[in-house]
Amino acid sequence: MRDYRNFFAGRFVEASASQRIEVRNPATGAVFTSVPAASEAEVRVAAEAARAAQRAWRVLPAIERGNALRGLADALIAHADAIGAALAAESGKSLADATSEVVYGVELMRYHAEWARRIEGEVIESDNADETLILRREPIGVVACLIPFNYPIYTLVRKIAPALISGNAVIVRPSNNTPASALVFAEAVQAAELPAGLVNVLTMDHETARTLCTHPAIGMITLTGSVGAGQTVLDYCKANIAKPSLELGGKTPVIVEPDADLDAVTAMIVAAKTTHCGQVCTSAERLYVHESVHARLLAKLKTAFAARSFGDRAADPSRMGPLANAAAQQRIHAMVERAREEGAVVEAGGFLPEGDGYFYPPTLLSGCRQEMEIVREEVFGPVLAVLAYADFDEALALANDNQYGLSSVLFTENYRKAMRAATCIEAGELYVNRFPADPYQGFHAGWKKSGLGGDDGKHGMLEFTQTRLVIFKH
Repeated sequence: MRDYRNFFAGRFVEASASQRIEVRNPATGAVFTSVPAASEAEVRVAAEAARAAQRAWRVLPAIERGNALRGLADALIAHADAIGAALAAESGKSLADATSEVVYGVELMRYHAEWARRIEGEVIESDNADETLILRREPIGVVACLIPFNYPIYTLVRKIAPALISGNAVIVRPSNNTPASALVFAEAVQAAELPAGLVNVLTMDHETARTLCTHPAIGMITLTGSVGAGQTVLDYCKANIAKPSLELGGKTPVIVEPDADLDAVTAMIVAAKTTHCGQVCTSAERLYVHESVHARLLAKLKTAFAARSFGDRAADPSRMGPLANAAAQQRIHAMVERAREEGAVVEAGGFLPEGDGYFYPPTLLSGCRQEMEIVREEVFGPVLAVLAYADFDEALALANDNQYGLSSVLFTENYRKAMRAATCIEAGELYVNRFPADPYQGFHAGWKKSGLGGDDGKHGMLEFTQTRLVIFKH
């Protein structure tokens, strides 16, 4: 079993305590490895190291920070196979998908490196003739980055790249479901010879995470996770009045109009719903189908869902892989059972598979109603609830009738309806005739309980800055 160590203050450190976190391969349920749980003392050392590193990093010309990010991107490519192997073993992804995630993260890193010459302030007219107002963009300081299990390497890059280019230092706390790949990622950080303490990666339990997030050095906490986790982070932010940036739950509505290509819609829905076993925050969760095509689309989906196989992707990469853990498997099945009791019809799936691993079959539910839990609460698994609607106004009203507002999807060839959705949908994103893919030059931000702030693009990078107004008398 490989020896994993936490990385902080520029080096890999032998664990100071005996507590370790077991990491299981979700495709088999077997322990894949264990990682050291950082102590509160180690977290404080990391925070102080990050604060010291940031003071020097922030005064470097931005072009030098950009060059350092390019160097880190090159080091990640050199370590892609090792990171991908760890990620595949701890996530249930195929080796090809896990390695591709690293490569996609590299592209995101290089994108953010290009902001070096593009971080801008403003010159504002003063009311006085002999005065100029200058609004500068400045880094926040040390950022705590809390990473989810579903795309742990891509999300890690998604947070640290804009933080670093804008002059911050970072402390990464990976998910305890997928920590090993982050610790291998740290090997690339060391190889890139970034300043000691600039990037720190530590695995830890929840109490130690509280110590990290409330340390006086922390000026910002960025999280991708559940609503409950986001509420906890908001509590942490009170200690330092730290800035939160939260990408939380989703309940993506998909509206299918009568003029949609039903074969294309079917293929896209099945692909989206079974990618990483539906553990994607923008995955389709509610399908609203016009009553004139409801029966036809349901029949196509039933056939396609039933035909989609699942299993260990290390043996067969074409299969749908497992859920993250046993708790997720039990929770999702319980939601499906409650939906069945409320009157939903299980068209495909809906059972607990026998054997090892945390699998759940692609599950299609018809006869759903808007008030059902399965329609209102995030499933975060390969389960799709289908509802019929009579007209477009009703579809928009149903889509907006939810506590979440992360992403949304519309299939239609009618540009008037597409523009109505673009102005009326209560979500941070609308995808027309395609499924979400989070283009990294855009801005991925949620409405309602789906979050505060956001990731990607110019606006995602500016999340990691604060402003200073300079009033210049001359």
